[in-house]
Amino acid sequence: MRRVAPVGGTAVQDHVALAEIELCGELIIAASAAEDRLSLESIDEVLRVSEERDDWERGSVGRRSAGA
Repeated sequence: MRRVAPVGGTAVQDHVALAEIELCGELIIAASAAEDRLSLESIDEVLRVSEERDDWERGSVGRRSAGA
């Protein structure tokens, strides 16, 4: 017997996992649009590594996503 998740607002959302899935999707899109392999700099740009590093240095990691 298969069990089906109930319809309604009972779904649990893992916001970290959803953010990781979104970044993976963006990386796949960038890789498929590129004519050659993505450089490390391109990968960092897609994954917004420099933005995260800047936020970390300012001590505001996690605050930006609170308003989203």
